[in-house]
Amino acid sequence: MTSYKIEAGTAQHIGNRPQQNDRAALFTGARAPGYMLAVLSDGVASAAGADQVLHTARQVFDTFKPGERPTIERLEQLLHEMISEAHTVIKMNAVAGQTEIHASFVGLVISPHGEAVWAHVGDSRLYRFEHGKCAVRTGDAAYVEHLVASDRLPPDAARNHRRSKLLLNLLGNSRKEPFVTTGSHTGLAAGDGFLLCSDGLWHFFTDAELAAVTARATPRQASEMLINKAAERSQGKGGNCTMAIVKLVKPAQDGSFAGPRSSLD
Repeated sequence: MTSYKIEAGTAQHIGNRPQQNDRAALFTGARAPGYMLAVLSDGVASAAGADQVLHTARQVFDTFKPGERPTIERLEQLLHEMISEAHTVIKMNAVAGQTEIHASFVGLVISPHGEAVWAHVGDSRLYRFEHGKCAVRTGDAAYVEHLVASDRLPPDAARNHRRSKLLLNLLGNSRKEPFVTTGSHTGLAAGDGFLLCSDGLWHFFTDAELAAVTARATPRQASEMLINKAAERSQGKGGNCTMAIVKLVKPAQDGSFAGPRSSLD
């Protein structure tokens, strides 16, 4: 039995863009009681790719049968299946529509056994927090190392990799398969938390700020504060701002939980 309960929510704001291309959702397993999936996708130029990512992720998750207790590797495989199928369908839709469709992917599976597994493609991110501190943040580092090791990115370009066009690591890219970074954590406990977000959010905050806000507020309160502060800091140039927040909290005796408010300076 786990000694925590899950508080979770999604939120988004269009920012200073003409349309909302991000998507985020939380799912429970149709055939996997006690399992939860959080998924977020940032569509490029349109929401078509992100819509397909969420649709495919839910389909794959709904067919997942965990059995007695799947391994971490099996849960990683589940996320890989979501990515692979979404990537294939997006490419097919692009051919049919004679247009390029791309999207990022970040997904998190939490099991009823105190395990968390995640996978990441593109410039959306996942953060894992422990008691108000950032323990993990996904990013480009593993992908850059992969490109250098395979001689597809010169070391000089790697040092300034954010400007490299080779870093087009997205679902739907017809020129190469997505590079998937995975991670996991066992022994989840009250005080742990996760944030999945698009670049319209993480670009404006430090790791410490994100950790502090999500620790001290409910998912709804935290999302409102982060969206408002991102809009302020973007100075009228912000992108789509989307997030999914998952918190593990200690159940109160009456079954309720109220976290103290937080603020950003």
